[in-house]
Amino acid sequence: MHALGATIRAERLEIVTDSERLAEIGPAWDELWTRTDSLVFQGHAWISAWWQTLPDRDNRQLRIGLVWNGDRLDAVMPLCLHRRRGLRFLEWAANSYSDYEDILAGPDCPTAALERLWAELTGLGGFDIALLNRLQPGARMRELAASRARPTLVPNHRSEVSHRVTGAWTSGAAWFDSQSKKARQNYRRGQSAMSEFGSARFRLLPEDEPLAPVLARLSALKRKWLDARGHTSALFDEGDVALPALVQALARAGVLRIFVIEVDGLIVAISINFEHHGTLMAFVTTYDPAFERASPGTLLMSDYIMWAFDRGLHTVDFLCGAEAFKQRFGTDAVTLGTFVAPGSLRGRAVLALDHARHALAQRRQRAASATVTTASNQAR
Repeated sequence: MHALGATIRAERLEIVTDSERLAEIGPAWDELWTRTDSLVFQGHAWISAWWQTLPDRDNRQLRIGLVWNGDRLDAVMPLCLHRRRGLRFLEWAANSYSDYEDILAGPDCPTAALERLWAELTGLGGFDIALLNRLQPGARMRELAASRARPTLVPNHRSEVSHRVTGAWTSGAAWFDSQSKKARQNYRRGQSAMSEFGSARFRLLPEDEPLAPVLARLSALKRKWLDARGHTSALFDEGDVALPALVQALARAGVLRIFVIEVDGLIVAISINFEHHGTLMAFVTTYDPAFERASPGTLLMSDYIMWAFDRGLHTVDFLCGAEAFKQRFGTDAVTLGTFVAPGSLRGRAVLALDHARHALAQRRQRAASATVTTASNQAR
């Protein structure tokens, strides 16, 4: 058996739990994804690339919910079970590689059908905590959380931030001229320093350029950066196939945009981006620390921001993360929400303890702020 099914009214619900069925539903999923003009993170190619290249698949199980209307697929709730830290989580599929998570659903798919699908997905049990994160303000999953869906999803104190560059600039030069005098001077100094290393140029890779050497260079640079900070990431391990598979998914969707700065043909900064609905999204960015004096990462960001506004795009989105360089460039910040629901007594206890710890930390923070305020007032 691939899946569990139930027929309710006009909709038929299905839960996909294995690789064979995941592959079979590809055409219907692709049609829904195209019909809704959704982000690549909700696409079948993205989810499949993640699943096919997982190094720890033994710790996970697919649990992808579908709403069918006859032969037409109307909704996908791409979830999976993941065992970590001694707990079983029900979370988004491809969560570790995706930034904006959500249900993929047509506008005519009723919330009631999604409520039934959620009940069916969670009714199978096997998890301690449902943890659904990285939800943008308009996410369809938020609508489900606000409905009568059971088990009830409640907001969690954990959140992430997405920084973006937005504005009514008519060209890249107009955006650059709007920057502070210091920022413009730093850019010019960086260009001058870069020229001391050799002949430097910024470019967008053409569609027919082989990706393997570029991705190998990116992974090598990223490993250097991670090693220097004592971090690791399986996505950039030498010989890992996940990153090429994800980038190929972007390329097949026709949205891939890879920007580089080269010195005498050597890539010293690289950014894997993609374009969607007038927005340029920065997926992975890195640079060669040997050229750090010229700030190649900052130069590259400035260059692709100018490229985006020259192209007529209205937003550059740095996706998840509150890194200082994103805050420095960003003109807008969006908070991405997290919702949770218990799936077992153990999960209920863990969530209750987490809530209590967070409440205690907030009380201590308020007390510390009050103490500082009182001391300041007394000093006046």
